[in-house]
Amino acid sequence: MSAHGPVGVDCTDARRGDGQASESSTDVDARKAQAHSHRYSLAFPSIGQCIIINNKNFDRRTGMNQRNGTDVDAANAMKAFAKLGYKCKIYNDQTVTQMKQVLTAASKDDHSGCASLVCVLLSHGDEGVFFGTDGSIELKYLTSLFRGDRCKTLVGKPKLFFIQACRGTELDAGIEADSADDGTARIPVEADFLYAYSTAPGYYSWRNTMTGSWFIQSLCEMLTEHGRSLELLHVLTRVNRKVALEFESISTAPGFDAKKQIPCIVSMLTKELYFAP
Repeated sequence: MSAHGPVGVDCTDARRGDGQASESSTDVDARKAQAHSHRYSLAFPSIGQCIIINNKNFDRRTGMNQRNGTDVDAANAMKAFAKLGYKCKIYNDQTVTQMKQVLTAASKDDHSGCASLVCVLLSHGDEGVFFGTDGSIELKYLTSLFRGDRCKTLVGKPKLFFIQACRGTELDAGIEADSADDGTARIPVEADFLYAYSTAPGYYSWRNTMTGSWFIQSLCEMLTEHGRSLELLHVLTRVNRKVALEFESISTAPGFDAKKQIPCIVSMLTKELYFAP
């Protein structure tokens, strides 16, 4: 509804016959004291769970190579999020079925006493696709388990996904540059999600076999340095800058040397998120 002027009819930009989605929003009860707060509340017994899915070894039939260096990523992520107060658990070498089971179980947990949820996904991938050790699954399937209409105890709370995986087969050669809350309300079921991808849509994502992926290295370093002082999107902007400027591939494979990478932040957060009061 518009605050000024005539009130029209809200329509979707879709083909005729697609209709309006029946599950377009969900109810949330917010404390009146937080009615005008622009920060997510941390006033819960726990900041939340951190689920880390770490896929390194793949069934030969998938044609996927071993992801050497991913154990470093998993350990670094566990350390960084544990330091912020999260209860972390690593799940190694998960099949598609096992990933579904882990995340479905987490979505059915009672998160009433938690301020948020973090999920770190480490594997091979393609655009919109994430790999278990025996095959692939749409990433949307995994993340949608935590939608507001499916995980009621996380409604109105941030759900953060950090995804280290390729999103295609494009390579970035780089370019030279000159330095120089609301009472009782209805909210969208897709609200309060953040997806931090290691790379832009369509591109390869780089990982060092000894030190881990460029993205997770940078994410963990920035969270450790600034996680208790800066707002999350400010932290992730620093991650973007670090990956963009401080990393460049070294490879003997034809066409793979001297390549660059830029992470990608997709935010449906409705408030600012600080990991400390």
